[in-house]
Amino acid sequence: MSTTSKRACDACHRRKVKCDGGLPCRNCSQASLSCTFNTIPQKKGPKGSRAKVISELREAQRQSQLALKLNDRWPIPPSQVLTPGLLTPEVIKGCMDFFFKHMYPTIPILCREHLEESVNSLETDSEAYCLAAAFCAFTIIQPGINVGGGAAGRTAQPTTSSTTSSGAALLEEALRIRKTYDYIENASQTTVTTSFFIFGCYFGLEKHNIAWFYLREATTLVQILGMEDEGTYAAIDPAESIVRRRLFWLLFVTERAYALQRHRSLTLQATVGLPTVEEDAREPVDLSGFNHLVNLFLPFGDVFIGLWNKIRTDCSTAWLAELQKKLADAVPAGLKSPESQVADLKTSQQWLRTIVWQLSISNGHLSSSSADSSMTFKYPIEIARDLLAVTGQLSRQSMEVHGIGLIEKLFDVACTLTDVMACVPLDSNTLKLGPRDYLMEFVNLLSTLRGGDSRFLPLLLTKIQDSLPHLSPSPSLSPAGTCSMPAEDIMDTQSPILGSEDIVASITTTAEWNAYVSAPSILESATIFHPGKRDYSR
Repeated sequence: MSTTSKRACDACHRRKVKCDGGLPCRNCSQASLSCTFNTIPQKKGPKGSRAKVISELREAQRQSQLALKLNDRWPIPPSQVLTPGLLTPEVIKGCMDFFFKHMYPTIPILCREHLEESVNSLETDSEAYCLAAAFCAFTIIQPGINVGGGAAGRTAQPTTSSTTSSGAALLEEALRIRKTYDYIENASQTTVTTSFFIFGCYFGLEKHNIAWFYLREATTLVQILGMEDEGTYAAIDPAESIVRRRLFWLLFVTERAYALQRHRSLTLQATVGLPTVEEDAREPVDLSGFNHLVNLFLPFGDVFIGLWNKIRTDCSTAWLAELQKKLADAVPAGLKSPESQVADLKTSQQWLRTIVWQLSISNGHLSSSSADSSMTFKYPIEIARDLLAVTGQLSRQSMEVHGIGLIEKLFDVACTLTDVMACVPLDSNTLKLGPRDYLMEFVNLLSTLRGGDSRFLPLLLTKIQDSLPHLSPSPSLSPAGTCSMPAEDIMDTQSPILGSEDIVASITTTAEWNAYVSAPSILESATIFHPGKRDYSR
């Protein structure tokens, strides 16, 4: 319903023309002017050139709108809001050197040249400043590099508290400056990248609700910018198109991994082409490993996530077996990629095999008589063996650069192995490596990885004590969370006899298995086969 006023609008009053009192009035609509009633009525003055008045009004309104846009972008002079001495060129250079040496193959979404150029415009470009601050915070928090004394560098043993505090300070700075302009309405590729790095920071700090918020913010910005549409990539600069395509697929993989870890839903689908293996000479990198990682996560779409989140139940044994085969064949044996990329790719592969196995048993599709080993109860023992065969050839740094994301996957595989050991009679042949040896290696591995010793090792040891009470005495934990007993001593005992081997051999269905492991006399304190529902609060 339109409203009318008894007095002339501001524009008609200024032009000295008759106003019909509408909102907007007819004169303002025809002249493409904003129709307002803000001016206090004054006495009529001498008539002037109406055309000149219209031009003056249009220019005044244009200048006002332009000022509002500039104010949204940076309302306060940068020199008055930036924290002095926090985001220095030395800090940025140290983080860049580490990132492009160790992390770029798995996160190929930045251009070194552009980052170096942005250092000169940090005090005048809010978006560039926020990206640089979030990038440095992410690089410091995730792998745990040390930045101090005005220069960044990798120390031999950086402390968790120092790296967390310096990274958190940069994260807080990025968030504070980001509030000074409307980055959502004026979204860009830089905005998406900044949101991804903020997500990574909160993930590294284990604040998972906030992390999920910023990951979903990044995927929403992807949709706002039309990055799901293949046609938009041909319409922009080729160099920008290359990085944008990589950014889309990085978020695609990240969202699916996080959805599996935290039982979330998906927003991104495989709607654009993969990056080509060699496409940017400015920052040469072999993207074959990155594309293999994308292919690993491609099958985990809405159908699998729906099954994983127990929204649907329509899966078959054949479908799950085929998915296991795809995962086993997804990564070539002679992969020629940087070591850090191999660490991420191989660990993710074995973790996803564990996830599918967990879904298989929770939906009753496993059998001890199956000819396909992936559909048997002992399959996690094979997964543990294959994973440890890879990690045994990797350096500690190649795994640590991925932060707690990789460590949590190792922990999930170790927990599943522990569950199986609690319910499956083990081979008593001490001359051959077996589940006890694999579990010992996981304990050793977590005790040496930064973040694993303080967070995940105590959880794994507690699970071993609860699930395998006859395996070892209760090891004592130091205040720092590390085990004071060598891993060899923890595992230096015979496996528990949980029941007659003849009884277990007769089990052929998942229902019989669940009935067997649920018997109170078998294992009273263990939490058996709860897919994805790990208790991290203990």
